[in-house]
Amino acid sequence: MSGPVQWMERHQVPLYLAGLALGAAVGLSWEGAAAPAEAAILPVLALLLYATFLGIPFGGMGRALRDWRFLTTVSVLNFLVVPIVVWLLSRIVAHDRVLLIGVLFVLLTPCIDYVIVFAGLAGGDSERLLVAAPLLMFAQMVLLPVYLWLFVGAEFVDTVEFGPFVEAFVVMIALPLAAAAVTQFAAARTRAGRVWQRLVLEAMVPLMVATLAVVVASQIAGVGARLGSLLLVVPVYVLFAVVMTVLGAAAGRVGGFDVAGRRAVLFSGATRNSLVVLPLVLALPAAFDLAPLVVVTQTLVELVVMVVFVRLVPRLLRERTDHAPSG
Repeated sequence: MSGPVQWMERHQVPLYLAGLALGAAVGLSWEGAAAPAEAAILPVLALLLYATFLGIPFGGMGRALRDWRFLTTVSVLNFLVVPIVVWLLSRIVAHDRVLLIGVLFVLLTPCIDYVIVFAGLAGGDSERLLVAAPLLMFAQMVLLPVYLWLFVGAEFVDTVEFGPFVEAFVVMIALPLAAAAVTQFAAARTRAGRVWQRLVLEAMVPLMVATLAVVVASQIAGVGARLGSLLLVVPVYVLFAVVMTVLGAAAGRVGGFDVAGRRAVLFSGATRNSLVVLPLVLALPAAFDLAPLVVVTQTLVELVVMVVFVRLVPRLLRERTDHAPSG
């Protein structure tokens, strides 16, 4: 790696915090920043995931696909344990139907995008999370209406459009994954392919900074304008991160995974699919106009939590304390 790339790798956490601060500064100081920043979220996130997928050797995918123990663990954690936690924590906002809807949408859906990046930065098994992403995406498309029906009622479920889920899957999973596979194929056979692969991989930190900046810039003004109404959901999100850190670490240990696998399980349980469910919430009736900002508030809280997790999780789950088989 070149000197600047090595410097960015060593200082990635401060750079991510700077990205959050830059996005907040731009979003609050420039009134017209929200629209172009929001339009940039999907392309920038797709590029970030392309770079992430590119760093994972596809030759090892077969082993990960056969790792049913990991796939079962993250599925049970996200679709059996998390709904119980969410129902309990959502009682804090149960008196306000709009806040409740926003909280349920975002906390009931496991992350399938930047969780791979942050888990990898913390030494988690990003290859396992990559393989699990399509399964988690499909499962939440099927189960989210069921959870909403149980927690809110059938009448509300009838108002939800689930088409954006499919679009998000194509843009943020299928296309970046296919592009990464083609790039690896080219890199194995041509010098130009190897140069391009190296350039993309070296752009990982700047891409993450850009993603954090545009997400914050796109929504910070709206959140700030209605901060008083949104403050109640912040403790819900913080408590969720704390509780799922404990439960995720426990699930990884019960599953008998190595340290990288346990870190991946923890990240999967703690991160949510806010960028994917946001289009669904934006399509809700006008009476739920605050719900998208409830989702965005979770994004802002989670981005800060993830930056902390990059340093915290390796200390909580250390290599030297683990002697379990890799599974």
